[in-house]
Amino acid sequence: MNVRAIPAAPALPPPAASRLGAWLAVLAALLWIPQAALLAALVADIADGATAAAALPPALGALSLGLLRAGLDAAAARFVFAAARAETSRLRREAVAALACRSPLDPGRPASGAAAAAVTEQAEAVLPYLARFRPVRLRAAVVPPVILVAVLTQSWLAALILLIAAPLIPLFMALIGLRAKEASEAQMLEIGGMNALLLDRLRGLATIRAFDAVAATAVRLHAAADSLRRRSMAVLRIAFLSSAVLELFASLGVAMVAVYVGFHLLGTLEFGAWEERMGLGPALFVLLLAPAFFEPLRDLAAAWHDKAAGEAALAALRDLAAPPAFALPAALASPTLRTAPAALAVSVRGLVFRYPGAPRPVFDGLDLAVAAGERVALLAPSGGGKSTLLALLAGLALPGAGEIRIGDVPLEDATAADIRARIAWLGQRPALFAASLQANILLGRRDLAHEAELCRRRLLPALPPSRPIGEDGAGLSGGEALRVGLARALVSPSVGLLLADEPTAHLDRDTAAAATEALLAAAEGRTLILATHDPELAARMDRVVRLA
Repeated sequence: MNVRAIPAAPALPPPAASRLGAWLAVLAALLWIPQAALLAALVADIADGATAAAALPPALGALSLGLLRAGLDAAAARFVFAAARAETSRLRREAVAALACRSPLDPGRPASGAAAAAVTEQAEAVLPYLARFRPVRLRAAVVPPVILVAVLTQSWLAALILLIAAPLIPLFMALIGLRAKEASEAQMLEIGGMNALLLDRLRGLATIRAFDAVAATAVRLHAAADSLRRRSMAVLRIAFLSSAVLELFASLGVAMVAVYVGFHLLGTLEFGAWEERMGLGPALFVLLLAPAFFEPLRDLAAAWHDKAAGEAALAALRDLAAPPAFALPAALASPTLRTAPAALAVSVRGLVFRYPGAPRPVFDGLDLAVAAGERVALLAPSGGGKSTLLALLAGLALPGAGEIRIGDVPLEDATAADIRARIAWLGQRPALFAASLQANILLGRRDLAHEAELCRRRLLPALPPSRPIGEDGAGLSGGEALRVGLARALVSPSVGLLLADEPTAHLDRDTAAAATEALLAAAEGRTLILATHDPELAARMDRVVRLA
């Protein structure tokens, strides 16, 4: 059955809906016992020559129970699916929220490709695990013992056959399940690694082509795809093996019961029943219950692969949702500060910052003062802490010691969201998306449409707002892409501090000169702090600070 096609259940808390659906499925399965009794009695009455009027009540009873079972099964599927979908969505939200709370400076943050695979593709494996395996597990625990007792009332030998055959199924399933879980976890890791590899290579296509490494990259991707294929086939082999084992023992159990009942009715085997010989009705009742005894176990084996894949996906989501050791201050807080644009002063006193696990701090007692409206260039060799200092000033992490004040407000958890609302960030390569120019500037901030149009006219007067932009800025020059990022950064009217990280690093001389003029014009009335290796850009600043 395709659980995706089942409509949503009535609104209930997910745990309550899941429990209700599971018990409804158990009740539907148990109703087969009285229905089988009615069917067996009906066939026995017909064989004894009963009239149609006498056969009508058991027939109507069996039909009514069948309709009730169908209704309960449908309701159970609806409730269980709704609960599973709600739980999967909750796990996704928690994982995404934890990712949003990770500081960009966190060296232990997961690769974007692996995180995207866990939240999208791997999370879908949780749905069948919750919607199929957990309810089936309850049915397998409750229904077979009840059916065994019902069979025992008619034949102790038939019940003994079922009792001997039943434990072999979960025993072999448990042995196979250990290997299935390992294979599923390896497959999930392979999927995440494959996605991370693809994303990394897509980001570096220009570099790959420049160094003529297309063939080597294709070989690497082919090897990764082949490894993923082998992992997936290993999981499928185990799934088929578990199903084969289950079908073998279930078929043997039903066949042994059928053989016993047949020879018992023929008089060859006259033992095994509480009375001297079972009649047609009791014998047929035992035959009807034998397949139903194994049905929950068969469903459990069919869902065993869902269990292995679901538990591996749950572990991946829980790892993502774990509280980060290096968190972004006030990551999910909404800024409440709404002020007119004004240049912000910056004060850094005794700043100490160390990356987790690093042998020595990046800063140990750094002091820096930038006046409101001042334009300052940070110079240092690669790895000297320029980008780290900008990130700390932007409130992307809190220092280990010392104080940062932005506009006379100390940067801490309680104030980080409001401070970030007044800071604009311009990176080396603005992330541009396949959308219009206006959409790339606004990023969903529809209340700033007027300000976005003013920024576009100021920085990109030759490009209309409806101009389509390709993925990663395809169709724009390097200077135009930088101006789009600058317009996006300055669209908020409350920005008083502009931070720029190597804004001219990837531009040719003429484009860098034009971008410098645009940056200085946009910074009018604001404080500008930038990190650069460009001596010409640094010479245009009011002051140069060299980080030792």
